Amino acid sequence: MRILAVDQGTTSTRGIVFDRDGRSQTVFYREHRQSYPRSGWVEHDPDELLGNVRACFEAALASSGVMAAGIANQGESCLAWDAEDGAPVGPVIVWQDGRTADDLARLKAEGAEAMTLERAGLPLDSYFSASKLGWIARNNARAKELAALGRLRLGTTDAFFRDRLTGCFETDLTTASRTSLLNLEACQWDEELCALFGVPVDALPSITPTSGALGTAAFDGGITPLTASIVDQQAALYGHGCRRPGDVKITFGTGAFALTVTSTGKPASRHGLLPTIAWQEAGERPVYALDGGVYTVSAAVNWARSIGLFDDFDEIAVFDGPAAAERGLYFVPALAGLACPHWDRDARGSWMGLSLDTTKQDMVRAILEGIAFRTAEVVEAIDAVQPIAGPITIDGGMSANTYFAQFLSDTLAIPLRVSDEPELSALGVGMLAAEASGMIIDRPQKGAMVAPRPQPVAWRKGFLSARQAVQAFGAAFAAEATS
Repeated sequence: MRILAVDQGTTSTRGIVFDRDGRSQTVFYREHRQSYPRSGWVEHDPDELLGNVRACFEAALASSGVMAAGIANQGESCLAWDAEDGAPVGPVIVWQDGRTADDLARLKAEGAEAMTLERAGLPLDSYFSASKLGWIARNNARAKELAALGRLRLGTTDAFFRDRLTGCFETDLTTASRTSLLNLEACQWDEELCALFGVPVDALPSITPTSGALGTAAFDGGITPLTASIVDQQAALYGHGCRRPGDVKITFGTGAFALTVTSTGKPASRHGLLPTIAWQEAGERPVYALDGGVYTVSAAVNWARSIGLFDDFDEIAVFDGPAAAERGLYFVPALAGLACPHWDRDARGSWMGLSLDTTKQDMVRAILEGIAFRTAEVVEAIDAVQPIAGPITIDGGMSANTYFAQFLSDTLAIPLRVSDEPELSALGVGMLAAEASGMIIDRPQKGAMVAPRPQPVAWRKGFLSARQAVQAFGAAFAAEATS
């Protein structure tokens, strides 16, 4: 048994083949370009992404073939293309892109957020696809022409890949739940939400389950059934083995994404958390989840490296002396604003408590601690809605940082399991693809345990003061800029 899992992420695309025992072979890996045409804009080349996804299939077919495949996607990144020839009519607008912030501020001032929270479970934030798709429909001249001709296709990247690879213009339920256009209870596109954002509903893809018979992709090397398609973070939730209500995983990538499986039915929109779909297997009811994120995690650490605060990641795994928080030094990782539970795009990243004896290492240490404090805000919000069951499992590049993992466990006062599986999104979508094909990938959950140590309450209070200060500054600066 060989199953291909394609993980098409924010910075790279991976093709990994799994066998029945969970052994993996990476058959393709490539980073793609990041484009920043204006302040706050983030774009990808859709043909480059599609070419990398194709290359995963071709590489797998060339290395003894596969029985089925699954694709994990970026979630909220989206684009437009021509239904006739499949040609994109502009770049992929990435989930990090904030170009629609002013449009959303206007909608919020008009009271529209009550509708999005009630129907889609999501706040008005440019993180989600709806406002970006509406922006394309209004501002892209070619998209307007195609709409008039009945040939416009709008969707998240997975719908583009599936359309071009299988000929099926479809998205899965988990990805649809990240758009702010899906009625989360009916699990269908909501015409009033589409009208709110200016998205023509007839240009959107059909919605399918996460796994099942999702079409066939043909290449020179052979034919591969597509049997799973899912958002990368939901794929990671499945790969972590989270199946019971209260099971939580946190992935530390570009941002940090915490998800927990919930009890049956749509969870309420409370404490700034996002109700979402975890997965839906063919013929089964949807499994719901709660999602909370921190926008900048590895992005903040990589930024610190780029400005010369450290050279090698080994330098920031162990530190001497007291914690930065003990010395009154805090970093608020709001380099792209604050996500859950605050949803504040005006907030700005900042160190608080700098002094003449502050070193570069102190500043980096404060970044790691600040990410842990922000993650704790998300986890506390989750626990208030869906009580957390047992240890939290973590993965992603920063989970390997021993200082960060221990500080995070201390801050949460919860044991952590640091997964030793480096490709949990790929494993999760691979498991779903295998199960939809009547097979099982048997991969026991393993990883080092981290036990929490006592942490002074004053440290959390200090971070709270720092976070409130940057929010106040951001609000004042935004008000001054618009006056």
